[in-house]
Amino acid sequence: MILRIFYSLEGKYNGATRHILISFSSPFVNRDDGKRPLFPRFQKPIPDYTPLVSILVPMRDEERNVIPLIQNLQKLTYAKVECILLDDHSSDSTLTLAKAQTLNDKRFRLIEGVPLKKGWAGKVHACHQLSENASGDFLLFLDADARLNPDTIENFLPFFEQEKVKLVTGFPRFPVTSWLSKLLVPMQHFVIWLHLPLALANYSGYKQATAAHGAFMFFERNAYLAVGGHRAVWDSIVEDVHLARVMKQHGFAVKLVNPTSYVTCHMYETNEEVWSGFLKNIYIGIGRSPWIVAGLTIFYSIFYFLPLPLALLAPYYGYWYILPLLLIWIQKLYVDLQTKQKAFLCLLLPLSALAFMVIMHASMWKSLKKEHYLWKGRAYK
Repeated sequence: MILRIFYSLEGKYNGATRHILISFSSPFVNRDDGKRPLFPRFQKPIPDYTPLVSILVPMRDEERNVIPLIQNLQKLTYAKVECILLDDHSSDSTLTLAKAQTLNDKRFRLIEGVPLKKGWAGKVHACHQLSENASGDFLLFLDADARLNPDTIENFLPFFEQEKVKLVTGFPRFPVTSWLSKLLVPMQHFVIWLHLPLALANYSGYKQATAAHGAFMFFERNAYLAVGGHRAVWDSIVEDVHLARVMKQHGFAVKLVNPTSYVTCHMYETNEEVWSGFLKNIYIGIGRSPWIVAGLTIFYSIFYFLPLPLALLAPYYGYWYILPLLLIWIQKLYVDLQTKQKAFLCLLLPLSALAFMVIMHASMWKSLKKEHYLWKGRAYK
């Protein structure tokens, strides 16, 4: 979700009010000193380095994804891997399909989740159980809609050779299908590339400048256990960024990479899923602050929606009115090309900004009216 790259100006996760500040910049300003890339570069796999990697996947009502997921993991070329899938009380045929697809494949283990503990967020609870069943030196948490290139693991392990790097994460490539997914899902990359201080995120312990994506969280096991694992963020709906902050708080480096050449996430397939997914996360992710909603509304209205009506005035007042629209199209095109997204989607940026503002306000009002957010049969406040 877009909220995963917002970073707090002050406050800790447990019980503290989170004030969100967004750094508005461009890819031409937001750069390091030239010696280190903003996104760390991939290195050659390390010869003969084969620690055990546990791939951990929580599943709840994932009958659409479970077979493609397992087939994808079965194609991994890394030698020492165990895949543990947890069925979190699915109401569909997720578990049955998983059992049939993994039959006689010793790399896979299926477990059934225990009832959700009071106060815990569902996904966090499932990931905590997965970690307790894992044996690997490294723990790779995936979402059920994530897909990996066959050589993904061996290409990510070299990041851990860097001093203190204990978590590698990133925003995958997002194929989009429905019209609302075309508007909103690619905005995650856009916000990351333009608004997050990437140098601080990757080369400092400044935990407020933190981003993560729960579809791909690759931990060094001992560090994960040292910070308390998912138990440390037991009630968080945005557990990915909160857990990444906890890692930094304990002195462990977090690397945010551009994994779009290796990791794909089929995040949402229908307009209803897009709406529900963004609705439950976005207002919570900005600290439930109406002031931040107001600030974001003003910013996106002026810089990313207003260029469209200005361009429509060009035939009457001069064609330089088109210039703001061209500039934001170029920004979006740059990001889309870097993240393996469809290039023509850059033309939709003003409408994407409008959709973002609409769903942000809907999420805010749902919270202010004390209504529950619904996701996969569970209610969250």
